[in-house]
Amino acid sequence: MNGINYSKMLKAMLQGSVTSLEVFFLTLLFAIPLALPIAMGRMSKNKILSGSTNVFLLIIRGTPLMLQLLVVYFGPGLFFNWLRSFGYDVNIRWERFPAAIVALSINYAAYFAEIYRGGIESIPKGQYEAAKVLGYTSGQTFFRIVLPQVVKRIIPAMGNEVITLVKDTALVSVIGVAELLLVAKERQSALFSFVPLFIAGVFYFIMNWGVSVAFAKIEKKLSYYN
Repeated sequence: MNGINYSKMLKAMLQGSVTSLEVFFLTLLFAIPLALPIAMGRMSKNKILSGSTNVFLLIIRGTPLMLQLLVVYFGPGLFFNWLRSFGYDVNIRWERFPAAIVALSINYAAYFAEIYRGGIESIPKGQYEAAKVLGYTSGQTFFRIVLPQVVKRIIPAMGNEVITLVKDTALVSVIGVAELLLVAKERQSALFSFVPLFIAGVFYFIMNWGVSVAFAKIEKKLSYYN
């Protein structure tokens, strides 16, 4: 009987691990490119754009990620209910998994944007002037001269944020997404055993180790920008 229970536990936790990995990679897929226009908006000379972007960043960075997950998941439903009270026939269902991806992507895009901004602003102004003298356009200057150096400088900070993301995937359980930690808790209650939580801990450790190794290799590969 115990063997059957543990067999089911491992199968369920494997499915939870896959869900956690999907959340992790999809968040990176959307957050990394989304952060660039946010960083540009933050650095814009247009006061309205830079001001509104700064307010957005303050809200995202100043509120708990768990709260943001709840707002993204339940907020649209409450809004549509409010519209129906005025006679509008709106019936749109917001699934848990997409809501989790949207919330995490927005949250991490905000943090990545500040890292991008710090990297871009660290580039000496003289490089922009030299590129202009050489006939480079603004776009060519950014993508050919500035961006490669920015990538090198932000790798350590990005690595720290990505490691945090690995652990933050567990927060999506608050809206019912069956990721690894939620499955581990359920199996722990069913089996009265610490083993599921131990297995979950090993998984997160391996994931973070993999991220650390990957970023170390990237940083070494880009070391020619010293």
